[in-house]
Amino acid sequence: MEWSQLLQFTLNGLIVGALYGVVAMSFVLIYKASQVVNFAQGEFLLVGAWVCWWLLTDWQLPFWLGFLFTLVFMTAFGLVLQVVVLRPLIGEPVISVIMATIGLGIFFQALMKWIFGVFAKPFPPIFPVDRVNVLGLEVQTAYLLSLVISILIMAGFAWFFTASKHGLAMRATAFDQQVAQSLGISVPKVFAMSWAISAVVSSVAGVVVGVVNGVSSALSFYGIKVFPAVILGGLDSVAGAVLGGLIVGVLENLAQYVDSEWLQWGNMYTIAPFYALILILLIKPYGLFGTRNIERV
Repeated sequence: MEWSQLLQFTLNGLIVGALYGVVAMSFVLIYKASQVVNFAQGEFLLVGAWVCWWLLTDWQLPFWLGFLFTLVFMTAFGLVLQVVVLRPLIGEPVISVIMATIGLGIFFQALMKWIFGVFAKPFPPIFPVDRVNVLGLEVQTAYLLSLVISILIMAGFAWFFTASKHGLAMRATAFDQQVAQSLGISVPKVFAMSWAISAVVSSVAGVVVGVVNGVSSALSFYGIKVFPAVILGGLDSVAGAVLGGLIVGVLENLAQYVDSEWLQWGNMYTIAPFYALILILLIKPYGLFGTRNIERV
């Protein structure tokens, strides 16, 4: 067994898993606020990555400035999307809102293909070196940056939900919308804020993955890849989303290592998280940290 190679795959899994955890938190954020699963989450990554790529290539902006403009754009994008498309659906059956998010995902994926084409396009060179040495292991610079950003976002979420007025309002809305409204909390504003934050956080992940692999419609698949992490940790648990992301990231890379060394099946990297999801849900149907709903009949 090549221990150095195993450590390399494990480290890669932890770094990618932290990125998965950030996207999973975006899922949880919208679900906690509105009880809706956003199936257009992967398209948020795609839109953010394409906007940043466009600013860097067509406008020739430096990366840090293009990245900041991308975050501003995605904030407005999330707000407008919620106000124009999803706010009129408040009070409608949840399945109607879910179908609307599926429709939005299809629309934005087709729109991005129409505007930017169907072929992957690389980001311009951003870092002086593509890889750095960490304890004898080679790590892509973009992934190291993503790890730092992911940790900062997780710390920001922890502070937001425990110490900020808006975070406490969002937790109250997630617990009971009618009670929150009776306390003077604007539920529509909470919904809009959750979609804006979710769009911004997802765009960060989209830019990082785009820097490493190039920007293409395949980025939207990350919404499906991250979904096992969301269910694994618990659909309404932010901490569970982080842990689920780390588990999925490490599991993917270890499955790839085992497959390349012994099995030679060729698809374990993709399907291993879904096998783990099925096994864990058989034991804990609400995920590792999900809230168990008890209903009286």
